[in-house]
Amino acid sequence: MPNITIAIDGFSSCGKSTLAKEIAEKLQYSYVDSGAMYRAVTLYLLNKGILKDGSFIKSQVLDALPNINISFEINPDKKRSETHLNGNNVEKEIRKLHVAQHVSAVSAIPEVRTKLVAMQQNFGQNGAVVMDGRDIGTVVFPRAEVKLFMTASKDIRAQRRYDELLAKGDKVNLDEIRQNLVKRDYIDMNRDVSPLKKAEDAIEIDNSELTREEQLDLALNIIQKAIDKSTIEA
Repeated sequence: MPNITIAIDGFSSCGKSTLAKEIAEKLQYSYVDSGAMYRAVTLYLLNKGILKDGSFIKSQVLDALPNINISFEINPDKKRSETHLNGNNVEKEIRKLHVAQHVSAVSAIPEVRTKLVAMQQNFGQNGAVVMDGRDIGTVVFPRAEVKLFMTASKDIRAQRRYDELLAKGDKVNLDEIRQNLVKRDYIDMNRDVSPLKKAEDAIEIDNSELTREEQLDLALNIIQKAIDKSTIEA
C-alpha cells in the first residue's frame, strides 16, 4: 500500500485534530498537529514576557525564534503524541484559553510561519503522515494526495470548545469562547501570509450534524479512494 500524505485544514474547534488522530491511528500513520506548534511558540513568548497584553515587539519575537524547539513524543500511558517545547511536555498548557486568545496573532507573523512550515515539511517528507492546520493543503503540502477542509457552525464549534475546556476543569465563559472563535476566524482568513482557505482540490466536510463515527467513516472512504488511485498509478 502506498504511503500518502493527508492534509486536513479548517476553522478552529471544528474537530480537525480529533479526526486527524483517528485517521492516523487507523492507518498507522504519523500525526502532526501543526496548530500545537503555533500554540507552543505563543506559550514561549507569553512565558518570556515577549507577548504581553496582546502586543509584542516583532524584533524580540524574531530574536526568540532560534531558541524555540518543538517536537512530538508519544505518551506511553495515553498512547498518543504530545507536544514538547524545548524538551518539556506542554500539551496541557497550550490548550488553555489564554494561549488560544493570542495564537492567531503570533501565527500571522511571516517569520514564524516560515520556521514552522519548514519543520512541518520535514516531518512529512516521507509520506505516511496526517497533518492538520490552516494551510496544510495550500502551503505545507500542496501536492497531498488527500485534502480535507473541515467546517461547522460557529455556535456548535463554540459549544464543543466550551465543553472540552469545562471537562478539563477550566473556568470558561461560552460567550467569551464564541467571541474568541469569531476573532480567530477573521485573523486566520485575512492575514497576508498563508491565510486560511479551502484548497481548490480539497473535499469539504461540514460536521455540524455528524457524529465522530460518521465523520471518520466519511473521511476513510475518501482516503481509500485516493490510496486505490495511487496504487493503480504506481
